[in-house]
Amino acid sequence: MLIAQITDFHISTSEGEPERLYGTSGHLKRAVAHLNALSPAPDLVLATGDLVNEGSAEEYARLKALLAPLAMPIYAIPGNHDAREPLRAAFIDDGYLPADGFLNYTVEDLPLRLVGLDTYKPGEVGGLFCDERLAWLSARLAEQPERPTLIFMHHPPFATGIARMDLWGLENAVALGAVIARHGQVERIVCGHLHRPISTRWNGTVVSTCPSTAHQIALDLSGDPDSIAVKMEPPACQLHLWRPEVGLVSHTSYIGDYA
Repeated sequence: MLIAQITDFHISTSEGEPERLYGTSGHLKRAVAHLNALSPAPDLVLATGDLVNEGSAEEYARLKALLAPLAMPIYAIPGNHDAREPLRAAFIDDGYLPADGFLNYTVEDLPLRLVGLDTYKPGEVGGLFCDERLAWLSARLAEQPERPTLIFMHHPPFATGIARMDLWGLENAVALGAVIARHGQVERIVCGHLHRPISTRWNGTVVSTCPSTAHQIALDLSGDPDSIAVKMEPPACQLHLWRPEVGLVSHTSYIGDYA
């Protein structure tokens, strides 16, 4: 089973800053073409948040048009630039999102169980996984303790060393870690938000972040919380290959030609 991950598209209106500065819609169009051309083809795509930039219905309409040529199913969760109800309205007909409440869900009919988590905190750059969401996750993981599981969410629950982004991390991550530590079937947690490929061991599993399909956050390990910059490093997706006899192995696939 091959799972593709794309993240942090930041689709805006044609006049929006991400479009003017970074050409985000063109980047997403190329990412979709890249995924469609892969051999073997991914079985599905995870979209791990910041799908649009302001959370407006107009942006989601542009997003859906850009994703329409994708040849495989896509499963979306919100990031801090999204808005819960417009995202729900845009993707509800795909059949996996709950009709109300948080945008948490499971995908059950695959060799690897998928659990999508909603870390959105309205009005904040950082995320939150509150007690209600923790209880939901704990119950879902307890249902199938022997089944290999991949969790996908926007905000990474660990400190990356990029100080400014760490200020915008995940609130209540310690409590989330305690839930994860009780459930050894969690093979991986994959995230967005950082616009970089980063991985670490965390509470008995591995957590990783995926590069953006467009612009990246500059790698700055100086510890300066006032330092942040965008770099037009190559856009990328990640490919997570699941084989029961091996486990989950992840690759970064760059989008574009680099002779």
